[in-house]
Amino acid sequence: MNDKITVCLGKGGQREMAESFARKNNVPIMDKPGEHLTVMFDSRGVSLTGYGLTYQGDFEGMLHRVTNGRLSHEMLVRAVKTEGEYLKAIDATAGMGEDGFLLAAYGYEVTLYEQNPVIAALLKDALRRARKHPVLKDIASRMKLVEGDSVSCMEKLMDPVDVIYLDPMFPKRQKSGLINKKLQLIQKLEPPCSEEKDLFDAAIKAGPSRIIVKRPLKSVCLDGREPSYILKGKAIRYDCYVM
Repeated sequence: MNDKITVCLGKGGQREMAESFARKNNVPIMDKPGEHLTVMFDSRGVSLTGYGLTYQGDFEGMLHRVTNGRLSHEMLVRAVKTEGEYLKAIDATAGMGEDGFLLAAYGYEVTLYEQNPVIAALLKDALRRARKHPVLKDIASRMKLVEGDSVSCMEKLMDPVDVIYLDPMFPKRQKSGLINKKLQLIQKLEPPCSEEKDLFDAAIKAGPSRIIVKRPLKSVCLDGREPSYILKGKAIRYDCYVM
């Protein structure tokens, strides 16, 4: 855990949640936000503040992407589109869960792996609020968060899975003026993945029907492995491996 992170219990915040998080991660609870990054527990839920920025996970902002027939146009959905019932997916690089949300909206039962405890706390709170939303609740009910290392989690996987999704984060950080406040804060918590080969190997060993990898449009293939097919967008692409 970043030693510059603090926890702040604000008005209306869940003291038990704040104390549990602080104890688990050996960080102090302060009366006001710290100088760097602060995990804030208040009446709104859990948020991350620091460097003049504040971010809170919120799936409600994705409603426009999954309603009125728009879901079928999402590149990720087109990449994983599979016939059948009771489909299961793993998002091995969950982050704030947006891609996992798209998979769940399509109908997958999605298990989200997230190792960073701060990001996991933000995602857990976003899922909690989504499960109370009249439209989001059905989608969120198909999403299960597991806090832990993806490689270890996939090695212990017992049940068969249809899709494993990997987004190891873009290898080069963009200038802060070009990215939104969520990424500016999260990049301070979690650098781009440097263990791409281990991640891909663990996904292959887990034996899914296919693996979907999100990549920058002009980057090399993950671990140099050629995909079965590729879906390209303007800035990103999805490398699809049929196993």
